[in-house]
Amino acid sequence: MRPLFLLLFFTLGFYSAQSQYWQQSVNYEMTVALDHETANYSGTQKLIYTNNSPETLHKVFYHLYFNAFQPGSEMAVQLRNSPDRNTRFKVNLDSLTKDQQGFLRVSNLTQDGVLLNPVNAETILEVPLNEPIPPGGSSTFKLNFIGHVPDVIRRAGKNSKEGVAFSMAQWYPKISEYDLEGWNADPYIGREFHGVWGDFDVKIIIDKEFMVAASGYLQNSDQIGKGYSDKKRPKTKKGKITWHFVAPMVHDFTWAADQDYLHDIHPGPNGVDLHFFYKNNPEIVDNWKKLQPHTAKMMKYFNEKIGPYPYKQYSVVQGGDGGMEYAMLTLITGGRNYEGLFGVTAHELAHSWFQHVLATNETKHEWMDEGFTSFISTLAENEILERGLDFPLEGSYRGYFSLASRGVEMPQSTNANRYYHNYAYERTAYSKGAVFLGQLAYIVGYENLFNILRAYYNEWKFKHPLPNDFRRIAERISGLQLQWYLTDWTQTTNKIDYAISGVEDKGEGSKINLTRNQLMPMPLELLVVLKNGESELHYIPISLMRGEKGNPYPIKWVVHPDWAWAHLEYSFLIDHPKEEIQTIIVDPSGLMADIDKSNNYYASD
Repeated sequence: MRPLFLLLFFTLGFYSAQSQYWQQSVNYEMTVALDHETANYSGTQKLIYTNNSPETLHKVFYHLYFNAFQPGSEMAVQLRNSPDRNTRFKVNLDSLTKDQQGFLRVSNLTQDGVLLNPVNAETILEVPLNEPIPPGGSSTFKLNFIGHVPDVIRRAGKNSKEGVAFSMAQWYPKISEYDLEGWNADPYIGREFHGVWGDFDVKIIIDKEFMVAASGYLQNSDQIGKGYSDKKRPKTKKGKITWHFVAPMVHDFTWAADQDYLHDIHPGPNGVDLHFFYKNNPEIVDNWKKLQPHTAKMMKYFNEKIGPYPYKQYSVVQGGDGGMEYAMLTLITGGRNYEGLFGVTAHELAHSWFQHVLATNETKHEWMDEGFTSFISTLAENEILERGLDFPLEGSYRGYFSLASRGVEMPQSTNANRYYHNYAYERTAYSKGAVFLGQLAYIVGYENLFNILRAYYNEWKFKHPLPNDFRRIAERISGLQLQWYLTDWTQTTNKIDYAISGVEDKGEGSKINLTRNQLMPMPLELLVVLKNGESELHYIPISLMRGEKGNPYPIKWVVHPDWAWAHLEYSFLIDHPKEEIQTIIVDPSGLMADIDKSNNYYASD
């Protein structure tokens, strides 16, 4: 029996470990005025910043994203030096004219009334503090800012190809996140984001002829006029009007504005209002009308599979350059066929769970939002559009296999800005990230997987989870050890390749010989089909799991001893002579990403 003090030590240590998580907090108040003729804007920002960390802060950092949209910027240089083209950029930044460029500048930055001397480093503003902010302390920062909206080059900008006037994403001085890993002040080169949780109160001053779609809830609909809720906002007299929005507990704020938006509201599940803003273009209207009930079905699907959407509003807004998720809304291009429109909406809506409620650091762990989103949205599309695909994740697996065969793969733990090849980043974040969950379903079972996702959501919503946080929940739900899986799949480029190396006749039974040809271990499921039509599944756990999966199938399930990783070969016996065997298939589910499936089969002569 352990001594009492040891029991107390381990118990208190456990609870201490659970309570070590912390996150910073912000409260933004912003007013911005946009001149639609010049695309210049100016504003003020008041930011109350609370330091919930255990460390004293001597400086803070702000992101100034629009400064990337200039010739010679770090983003321009990165695009120029990449060995393969970043297909998300259609414009050469070095050729931008003054009006096509963007910028964001800060002035009169104060901390608790004292003027500060920030250091401008393009898309990052480094701010030495007048007074350090101690643990539990807070400061009020005030600043003025001016900016110019670039052409739509990546996500944000003016005058999109579909005629949307303004897509205002990453438009304001945004304080950087300080977390367990320190300051996250990576320069912006067009990839991913990380932000501080808090409340936003934003006033947007713009010409009356514009309709505005934004994060948060409109506070002054009576002042704006009935046009906000009508099918089409009527043209009004010239002049300015203020749109006032409040967005509680988000980590970003985005808006879009156009003179010709149609605006529909469709009822979503759990009393959520689904807003749709799209151009008054006869060629797209029917698709956008059809999209609305499907969006409600998608939200219901994600609610059931992950957890309830926590806000009372979500907006699908035509704008940007493709599809990009933001707090309580998405910007998407709208001139697509219906399959494309539905698909991009499904993906971006799923990001409301995997990024805007479960806010991973996308720069460091982009596969956790892009991959998880790709996984769940693909399943949702298959069900809602009634495609009836036996293996809806085939596209993600195909993308991973292409990556694995090209020799350009880097570990998933690579910083999103540090990938040498753009192709490798795309396939790693989206395809390999989705396969991570597909294979996890193979390892622990689909029922366990969705129990894991729901527990992950409940425990980490409105926080910044790390990969290990997800792993620990998966271990608790499944009862299996999974550190090996997280390590091999995300921190290395190790691959999976198992082979049936032979079948030997052993009188009344047969001996199945297997070989592991690559470094990554996996449990194996082998389907044995007999010539009389009967079949059974043989399951081989690996010792690293310290456990085994239960039978997920309505057929005979035979469990064999563990396969230890150091052994390259493994054999087991079955109770059927070789002459009775029709075929043997490794992983009939297709969920294991074995890179060479040509050696996964045995067929009788």
